[in-house]
Amino acid sequence: QVQLEESGGGLVQAGGSLNLSCVASGRTFSSYIMGWFRQAPGKEREFVAGISERGVRTRYSESVEGRFTISRDNNKNTVYLFMNSLKPEDTAVYYCAMRPWLEIRTTVDGYDYWGQGTQVTVSS
Repeated sequence: QVQLEESGGGLVQAGGSLNLSCVASGRTFSSYIMGWFRQAPGKEREFVAGISERGVRTRYSESVEGRFTISRDNNKNTVYLFMNSLKPEDTAVYYCAMRPWLEIRTTVDGYDYWGQGTQVTVSS
């Protein structure tokens, strides 16, 4: 059984930083592409960032490109999302997700496993 557990969310002022973590269990972590998504109140869940199995390839949404950095440590079964220069519009529940190899997808249905999410709130 796959389990993904996010942590690191919280309340931060605009311009600040947060580092999210997601620990995976139940699968061979290094065989899976990992993604971060977010969902703001009243909005659909959207892609934020993705990283290939060995961390060679990354992909970002336009809204976070240059501000967020995704990384992974396969020895710790953990994927990270470092968020810098945060804006109020970044406020959302952030989810990590896992999908089999080949390509980093940007749609919700492209991922097989999901965590429960961690709340990020950015105050103005």
